[in-house]
Amino acid sequence: MKKHRMLIALMAIVLLVAGCGGRDGGGSEEEGGGGATSSDSVSSDFGTLSDVCQSGDAKGAPTQGVTDGEIQVGVFSDVGFTKNSEFVDAAKVFTSWCNELGGINGRQLVANTRDSKLMETRQQMIAACREDFALVGGGSALDGLGVKERLNCALPSFPAQVAQLTAVGADLEVSASPSQTPGYDPYYQFRTWLIKEAYPESAKAVGVINGDSPVTKTIGAQAVESIEAAGGTIVYNDLYPAMGVSDWTPYAQSIKSKGVKGLLYNGDFKQLAKLEAVLTGMDYKLDWIDTNNNAYNEQFIELAGTSADYQNNVLDLGGVAPLNSDEPATKQMVELFEKYAPDAQITLPAIRAFSSWLLFAKAAASCGDELTRTCVLDAAKSETAWTGGGLTAPQNLQAPIPPSPCFNAEKATSKGWEPADFQPDDGVYRCNIEPLKYTQEYGVPMTLADVGKSMSDVK
Repeated sequence: MKKHRMLIALMAIVLLVAGCGGRDGGGSEEEGGGGATSSDSVSSDFGTLSDVCQSGDAKGAPTQGVTDGEIQVGVFSDVGFTKNSEFVDAAKVFTSWCNELGGINGRQLVANTRDSKLMETRQQMIAACREDFALVGGGSALDGLGVKERLNCALPSFPAQVAQLTAVGADLEVSASPSQTPGYDPYYQFRTWLIKEAYPESAKAVGVINGDSPVTKTIGAQAVESIEAAGGTIVYNDLYPAMGVSDWTPYAQSIKSKGVKGLLYNGDFKQLAKLEAVLTGMDYKLDWIDTNNNAYNEQFIELAGTSADYQNNVLDLGGVAPLNSDEPATKQMVELFEKYAPDAQITLPAIRAFSSWLLFAKAAASCGDELTRTCVLDAAKSETAWTGGGLTAPQNLQAPIPPSPCFNAEKATSKGWEPADFQPDDGVYRCNIEPLKYTQEYGVPMTLADVGKSMSDVK
């Protein structure tokens, strides 16, 4: 039993690695104040957003976690298990910048790290329920274990990413950046481009490989439905041990013997680099390998070695502006990381976290003295074209279903990640392929009604 629990725990973190405003009713994030700052060297504007953080004299303690001088905010992370501090780093950068500008109407942001250490999501959620006003810019692999407690205490969440199906789109949750949407495949547009346009010969021979756990088996089933809906044929569908593989040769031989031309990989990019080394050593080159978007880092390029150029590694950023773009908001975020956390690595989840912080700050500022959970949720959900100042493609937070059709693809080279030729039609994004609604049911998000609550319980 102990080994089984560890297996599930380790695979859960593989899933995590895989990634798998104004209250004026206008829904436009460009509106704001005059951009006044409390520092000569720091601007309160961010991309297209104006006056994100500001000094002021907000008074009162209208709800838990809010006082005259502070706003207590929880940041979930599995950092104690993964040693990956991306959400903690994003919180440090944003709160340092915001508090230097005066905070939110003069209230300083206090980020409380809720380290779920993979298996302690429920315990950390209980702690957050005792102290925090809201959860912002975080995520945990087993996030579904804390949803019941979060809804029981009516705690709003502005996550950087969500993983388990009870958490994806759950009540009192507002996702600021492109992510999973209940009932829809987040990668269908990318896969359609791969199979129908970029590499049509690969459509007749697609492979899928997943870690062996209940969580990723569901992801594998969703991938199969997505590939088949895009016109692909699955010729190889395999699982590998959740704790990793010491010798990937048998898997590589199976991929070659099945004639796989396009491979979907769900798991830790470190393991993928090992598989690719074997494939490259066998002189077997696929048309494409979907690395999953958490391989979007320098580590994978280094680990891939010669495979970075030999194999065709591609990934879907899902509507998040790449770090190599000329988007002013992206450049500004990089500058803020360099100033407040110079040793931190900017990952895709970190970018999503930053957009969540921006959304929370804008919504909270609009509430003034009466900073309540209901107010901040209503303000955030009024955004109909949220981009985080330019960090992402527009998202309609007022009506998030169906999700945005926009995607963007990157490919790996030995020199780093660069844009793939995915035919963008809207800036750095392509938005002309409609999202796929699943025909099968893989799970449903939890609601307030599931725990005997309603919006009247949100204070």
